[in-house]
Amino acid sequence: MRKISNLNQGWKFIKDDDEGAIQAAFENGNGESVDLPHTWNAIDGANGFEYYKGACWYRKNFTVASRDMGNKVFIEFHGSNSITDVYVNAVHVGQHRGGYSIFRFDITDVVEFGETNILAVKVDNTVYDDVYPQMADFTFYGGIYRDVNLVIANPVHFDLLDYGSQGVYIVQDDVTNERASLSVKTKITNNRDEEKKVRLWVDLLDQRGESIAYAAQEVFLAAGETKEVAVPAVIEHPVLWNGRKHAYLYQAKVSITSFNDTIDEVSIPFGVRYFRVDPEQGFFLNGEHLPLHGVSRHQDRKDMGWAITKREHQEDMELIKEVGATSIRLAHYQHDQYFYDLCDQEGMVIWAEIPFISVMSKTELEGINAKQQMIELIRQNFNHPSIMFWGVQNEIQIGGDRPEVRRLVQQLHELTKKEDPTRLTTMANVSFVEMDDAYNYITDVVGYNHYFGWYGGKPEDFESWLDRYHELNPNAKLGISEYGVEGILQYHSSDPKVKDYTEEYHALLHEKVWGIFAKRPYLWGTYVWNMFDFGANIRDEGGVKGRNNKGLVTYDRKIKKDAFYLYKAHWSDRKFVHITGKRFIDRPDADISVKIYSNCNEVTLYVNGEEVDAKTGDSHIFMFENVRLQDGWNEIKAVSQQDGEIHQDVARFNQSDEPNLSYTAPESKGGVVSNWFKVPEDAHDDIEMEELAITPDVYSTRDTIGALMDNEQANAVLTRFMGDLSENPMFDMLKSLKIDMLASLSDDLSDQFLYRLNKELIQIKK
Repeated sequence: MRKISNLNQGWKFIKDDDEGAIQAAFENGNGESVDLPHTWNAIDGANGFEYYKGACWYRKNFTVASRDMGNKVFIEFHGSNSITDVYVNAVHVGQHRGGYSIFRFDITDVVEFGETNILAVKVDNTVYDDVYPQMADFTFYGGIYRDVNLVIANPVHFDLLDYGSQGVYIVQDDVTNERASLSVKTKITNNRDEEKKVRLWVDLLDQRGESIAYAAQEVFLAAGETKEVAVPAVIEHPVLWNGRKHAYLYQAKVSITSFNDTIDEVSIPFGVRYFRVDPEQGFFLNGEHLPLHGVSRHQDRKDMGWAITKREHQEDMELIKEVGATSIRLAHYQHDQYFYDLCDQEGMVIWAEIPFISVMSKTELEGINAKQQMIELIRQNFNHPSIMFWGVQNEIQIGGDRPEVRRLVQQLHELTKKEDPTRLTTMANVSFVEMDDAYNYITDVVGYNHYFGWYGGKPEDFESWLDRYHELNPNAKLGISEYGVEGILQYHSSDPKVKDYTEEYHALLHEKVWGIFAKRPYLWGTYVWNMFDFGANIRDEGGVKGRNNKGLVTYDRKIKKDAFYLYKAHWSDRKFVHITGKRFIDRPDADISVKIYSNCNEVTLYVNGEEVDAKTGDSHIFMFENVRLQDGWNEIKAVSQQDGEIHQDVARFNQSDEPNLSYTAPESKGGVVSNWFKVPEDAHDDIEMEELAITPDVYSTRDTIGALMDNEQANAVLTRFMGDLSENPMFDMLKSLKIDMLASLSDDLSDQFLYRLNKELIQIKK
């Protein structure tokens, strides 16, 4: 039988790759004592300064019992970022390229049975041009940050070298309320020097552990052969896996027997369900409409990076459950198997994806690593009923409009459908992808990342954009894969505005945007960016370095921002009352507005023990205007009685004529567009603008930046207005963009600026 031994304890770590580090890894065993999971970027990965990227070494001693001689021995890594070289007793047993998936190496021929063996591992989080991600808005934490196991298996076993999978796939061929027709597909390997006849057994168990169906098949394996074997199985009148309502899981015990011995066995929880997406009505699970109220999740944690344990995974899931979400986008890479298990158990509908994000390699044009990571993601997670969408790219258009990028996105879709025709493919387009672009039709469903009301425009712009898109593409299955806004708990305002970084504007934007989404059932899913603040070391936002602050919950998971309770009010059935602005303690105004988020239908407000007002309704937002505060400290209490239970919340405000200056963020460094260009200050001055005749035979801001730069005269004008764009780090992306489109994303490019630029460009004939 297969034996798995965990190797997380007792490692030596050397934060270097020089001769001394190599000597420590292979010979003297010097180094810092660490246990796994481990990252060397737990602190510097989210502090806004350059974090350590490079190769480091790990070393551990282990033994394999003498009685295991004759079996196969594998070393198994669950996550090591991003290029990992593994040595056993100074022999290089393999390299894995990619930081998020399970991988194994066969070490049978290099271990000394009954003796001490030396495991040396080099891990390198340097960005290489043939490994993804190339560039992204999150920190690439280095290290062995998930479990490492030693696996002992019989020479005849379910294939352990099948892209890190279990070698067993529960395929849902046809599922209805009455019957679930399944195929149990396996890959069986015979590493013996002689042929072997075995029997494949499949036993399906219900939650009580009672057998409800079984199947068996004789298998003949030649020496050294790996054979794919499939057996059919049927569950009559199945209990369906039904999301948060009833996440029912069966268990498949799949084994290989030889005479009276079970020589290998895997036990796989699985659920049966069917689903679809309708372009008008959205997502359906088991024939019933299910709104996908989604949040996105990154896996890192303050002062831990990616080196988190089951405890942190569980805490994340409890918070996601509390907010009332029904779906999670697990961004932007493969997450820990344990978290996928939690999603199965809790009934979350999952979008799982690979880190093909932002930029494609400029030298490796076949996408070998992206395809490898796609296969690993699918095969390792095939049996999770929670996963219904495979994501093939995120904002890959940022790197520019290249034919090889479009080709690879198409190939990733086709590869995914070949690997798993039972699920839907999806992708997240960057906001500037045109509504009629072919990207909208490659995958089964599509998402857009839009940040109206933050990087540009206003929250209300979602209305016109969504309706225009749906009118133009009535058969497209559209979702919103990202939306959100920075919210820093230090900052507060009674008049919140874009770019003030206040908790109040953070909540206000989500109020407005969710109100728009809720009225559009054709959206198959919407995903808040993000459930949690996360490390992004390149960022410097609102005085906070190294972090993306768009989460509904803080990076350390200690504080739920007001917007968390907005969504809880809309999504959760668990009754509560929440007073917003609790951290906006010092109030310079004697008369204030008090906003309550609640899923109760009536709320009464008390100020300093006196009842002020009571409001009823089902909007989940209760606004009390002109609430008078006394000088000094005031107690605000909101109370609701619902279903015989009392729900209440309390806030304390200090009325003072002097505003608290710490509530104001440092002056913004500018929007996303103004940070890209050096726009002359006088380009925005008020001038009298006349109508310009912009015809197709002349240059204008309707042309791409690349087209303007290809013409010597147009490029000279562009450089004078916007600087030398060829020196811009985002140059590859900018070439494919139109200035008019950039202006629509941001207020940084004013009408006066566009007028001045066009007035000169239209003088140049094409």
